[in-house]
Amino acid sequence: MSKLLPVDYDRIKNWWLPDLTVQLSDREAILYALSVGYGADPLDERELRFVYERDLAPTPTLASVIGYPGFWMQDPATGIDWVRVVHGEQRITLDQPLPIGGTYVCRNRVEAIVDKGPDVGAVVYQRRTIRDRESDRVVAEVDHVTFCRGDGGFGGGDDPPPPPEPVPTTAPDAVCDLPTFPQSALLYRLMGDRNPLHADPAVALEAGYRAPILHGLVTYAVSSHAILRTLCGYDPDRFTSVFARFSAPVYPGETIRTEMWRENGSENGSVRFQARALERDVIVLSHGAAEIA
Repeated sequence: MSKLLPVDYDRIKNWWLPDLTVQLSDREAILYALSVGYGADPLDERELRFVYERDLAPTPTLASVIGYPGFWMQDPATGIDWVRVVHGEQRITLDQPLPIGGTYVCRNRVEAIVDKGPDVGAVVYQRRTIRDRESDRVVAEVDHVTFCRGDGGFGGGDDPPPPPEPVPTTAPDAVCDLPTFPQSALLYRLMGDRNPLHADPAVALEAGYRAPILHGLVTYAVSSHAILRTLCGYDPDRFTSVFARFSAPVYPGETIRTEMWRENGSENGSVRFQARALERDVIVLSHGAAEIA
């Protein structure tokens, strides 16, 4: 794909993203939970509470889709080679699980752009602040890092943040295997991320993949589900933050194995984790860190 305009630091750093006002309905909460794999066993009442309107609970990673600004990097005016764009890192910080039925004002901004050079690419850091409209209180922050593989070498840019710490080299304290499904990426696209890389075989081949790949945020949600299931007893109130780096793609239908380490063996506090695509034994999430109460 030929680029129409070169990437310009000032243009991207000041890219206008409108504030979005979103009312979180039970339908959206249920659809999100189903799209990331909750309810795989319809008879498991622990999962049913996230996909059934009776006493419906929000999943911890639901904030990742509230106020999502859309795939704005596909706009030709950005100059970004969007076919080669991949999700790099993600962090969600929660004051509390987002109350279903609430109305939220979501502000998206580009925070930084790091030039890794023409042979590596550029890294774009975005932050979404989610406020309760009635109280104006910040209820969640979402940090989204995008790796633009075809857009390095523009010169200048911001300094990179400190790198995240790797997970321990000891055996994990807990392991949880959860499935994805052949239609997972097609279903998750309904949450707003319509990047053709996750649906169109021709676009996936052009980007260097053998088939459409799963959204990184689905992998992220599946590993967060594993932590919620294994270490939190399916209590979303205990989940306060989660970070991970996307290290390799997942193909829809693969099993995601999440390996977890408790800091100092405590039942709460910091958890380190990584995830692998079990069928290929490939690490797909690295440097994972979560906080549970």
